Parts: sequence; structure tokens; C-alpha cells
Amino acid sequence: MSTEITPFRIEIPQQQLDDLRNRLDNARWPAPLPGDGWDTGVPTTWLRELVDYWRTEYDWRAAEAQLNSYPQFTTEIDGQRIHFLHVRSPEPDALPLLMTHGWPGSIVEFLDMIGPLTDPRAHGGDPADAFHLVIPSLPGFGFSGPVSEAGWSIARIGEAWAELMRRLGYERYGTQGGDLGGSVSPQVGRVAPKNVVGVHTSGGPGPIPTQQLSEDELASLTDLERDRIRRIAAFMQEEFGYIAIQSTRPQTLAYGLTDSPVGQLAWIMDKFREWTHPRNVDPDKIIDRDRLLTNVMLYWLNGTAGSAAYVGYANGGSWGTPRPNSGVPTAAILFAHDVCIRRYSEPENTITRWIDVDHGGHFAALEEPVILTNDIREFFRDLR
Repeated sequence: MSTEITPFRIEIPQQQLDDLRNRLDNARWPAPLPGDGWDTGVPTTWLRELVDYWRTEYDWRAAEAQLNSYPQFTTEIDGQRIHFLHVRSPEPDALPLLMTHGWPGSIVEFLDMIGPLTDPRAHGGDPADAFHLVIPSLPGFGFSGPVSEAGWSIARIGEAWAELMRRLGYERYGTQGGDLGGSVSPQVGRVAPKNVVGVHTSGGPGPIPTQQLSEDELASLTDLERDRIRRIAAFMQEEFGYIAIQSTRPQTLAYGLTDSPVGQLAWIMDKFREWTHPRNVDPDKIIDRDRLLTNVMLYWLNGTAGSAAYVGYANGGSWGTPRPNSGVPTAAILFAHDVCIRRYSEPENTITRWIDVDHGGHFAALEEPVILTNDIREFFRDLR
């Protein structure tokens, strides 16, 4: 197995962009369902308008140039190509920080945080809070896709990330992530507890209770925690369908999403609407629509709808399996949409910091980058 780290640059052939434009121009649209509202899925009227913007105003080359302004590399780990950003701080004593995105996200989630985290001096912060950033694309996602082997579970990704940091020469580092990244980041601490100085999660490190709780247990919770239990139950009842499909038939789903950019856009926008805060606001009113489309482009251009969904399949029965506590100090910042509860996270994680915020959604790095950046800085300040 080669351990070589190779410089990488995104250079999408114009033919691919022309093909995308042609597909968008000739999209076959369904008739709106009664009411054309979000309750039945992404509204046709709203999506048509976003697709028109994608066709006529969105500039992939500008997004490509922004991504290429950061040093990017690829390396092979455990038979899988791994793509990552590696942005070193100008501060010599900066702490390395491994940041992991989730689904349906990508490395694009962290773009607004790279400058403030690597160069706080230039962004009104304390240079003592600087980080060297390593931001990989999860196996099967974006330029780390597709996957060629089975078994890319959270445990295996944790092993791969520890190996990546070893190859980069980092012996002491922190980890950070949300969604899938919120599961992977603690796992790296379990794999390399002597190397990971701290784990920071947005949304919490999990697990969350998915079974009905007894009346006595519910009564012991705070009002905020009971609201989170209620929303977990609503999620399992109303939104679990995408997990059921992706964790059982990712290949079947992949045909439609890989062939239709409108289908790929709708599949991802459905989650951005459900998981941004407040929920009753269209996602492009909360997150810049160019950023939303750049995230979708990494799925579309790489044809990774199926291999990104495959993460759910690969984890299979491991979801909910108790994991050992690494002893690594762990922080969680919970925004208004999030549902993790501290008492259920503590057996598997050494929680030393837990912050509840009364606004913001699931996509913390995109929705609340300033709050998230400040919380990361504060948590790691005493762990350097």
C-alpha cells in the first residue's frame, strides 16, 4: 500500500458542465402535488426557481477557484482514495485540528471557518487560538469517492483518519465534526487516545435514545430535554424514510440521483430545509444559495450519490452499539435543531463542556460559523 501524499487540484472538464446545463435545460418535471408545500417533499415551484438560478447565474468556476485556493491532497488509506484540505496556520504553535463533515454535506461546510481558525490574528482573534486544519472528504463523498470496498463503517473511518494524521506528522491534535463527523470525531479519539487531545462536536457525540422512555425517566428530564425526546420521536415517525432507503438500497437510489441533477438537488435540499433553523424558512434564506449549490455540485460532478449513501449501509447493525469511552475530553455545542442529551452521551464520552444554544440548526458550520468557531477556540484553549 502506498502512503504517498499527492497534491490535488480540482479541474472539472467543461464537457461535464455543458452536460449539466443540458440536463437542467431539459429536465422532466413532475406535476405539483396538492398544495405544493414542504409537507409532501420539496415544492415544485421553489425547486424550479432554484434550478433556474443554477442554470443561469450560479458560477461553478468561481466555486472551483475558491476551493483551489486552499492546499488539497489525496492519499490512499486502506485501499481507498482520500481527498483532503490541509491548511496550515501562519502561527508556528498552532494546534492541528481534524474536521469531519456529515451527510448531505461536504468539505464545503467549513469554508467560512478556515480563515478564522487558521489565522485568528487576521480575523480579530487571539493568535494563540490558531489551528492547522485537516479537512478530509469522507470515504465515498466528493473527491474521496466512490468507494470500492465494503465495510466503511464509523470505526473504519476513525482508523483511517488516525492514519491520515500520522502520515501528516501530527502527534497531538484535536478532532471536530457534526452529523457523521460528530460520530467519527469521538471514534478517532478511541483509536488514538494518546494523540487526540480533545474532541469537539456540533450536535453532540451521541448516542440518542430512539426507544420510548418510561414516565419516570421522562419526568427526570428538563423541559429542553423532553422537547428533544419529542422531536426524536417525530423524526423517527416522519423523516426516517431517507435512512431506511440509504441504509438498505443505496444502489437503487443512486440511479436516479446520478442521472438527474434535479433529483440530486431535491434529495439534498429536502434535508437542508428540514434541518436548518427555523424549519419554516426556505433553506436558501438561511444559507447562501451558491454555497448550497456548490455542496450539491460535489455530489453531482463526482457521481457519489450512491457511495455517500452507502455509509448508512456500511454501518448497518452497528448503529446503537455501545462504544467504549476513550477518556478524551469531549465538548458538545447543541443548537436549536439538535436533539442530543448529555446524560445519554456521558457513558461513551468524557463530556467536559456542554453548551445549549437557543437558535441555529443542524448545519452548524454553515448556519452559525462564528458561534461554532468561538466555541472551538474556547474548548481547546486549555488543551493545547
